[in-house]
Amino acid sequence: MFTLNFPNLLTLLRILLVPVVVVALLEETPNGDTIAAVVFALAAFTDGLDGYIARSRGSVTTFGKLADPLADKLLIIAPLVLLVSLNRVAAWVAMVIIAREFAVTALRLVAAERGVVIPAGFLGKLKTSVQVAAIFASIAVPSTPAAVDALVYVAVAITVISGADYFLGVRRRIEEERSRRTVERSTA
Repeated sequence: MFTLNFPNLLTLLRILLVPVVVVALLEETPNGDTIAAVVFALAAFTDGLDGYIARSRGSVTTFGKLADPLADKLLIIAPLVLLVSLNRVAAWVAMVIIAREFAVTALRLVAAERGVVIPAGFLGKLKTSVQVAAIFASIAVPSTPAAVDALVYVAVAITVISGADYFLGVRRRIEEERSRRTVERSTA
């Protein structure tokens, strides 16, 4: 089992809100775009809130460490795929964003396997904020005006830049860890 504290409840809520966004957009729901936009915004708000509460209260859990990134990816990927099917976002945009998310997840696993933990940096947090803003705008504004398109392209650019930065950071940290271990072995 896992500890069901308030931050973990917020993470579970975020996971449960993703299908609500999808159904509101897919079905012929009256005001579906508005409902989906509001629910998406609420789910995105829980993303920052759960981590803040967990760290400030010292209630970080193993479940939270695993479920939070999963919830984040669901929150970004599910609406993106749906927005592609609704012709509101270009397929290549979704592929770039989704590919970056999976690549970074794979890098995290490789780094963790080698004892290296890379916390989310400024660019990663900026990437998430801009992605959320772009997806929210694409949901809330069914016709894609130039401003929404521009925001989507900025999200893609920051996604690529932050992915490259993360890759270089992981590579550097793995090399540093390897060097540290070599020095420790030679002095032992």
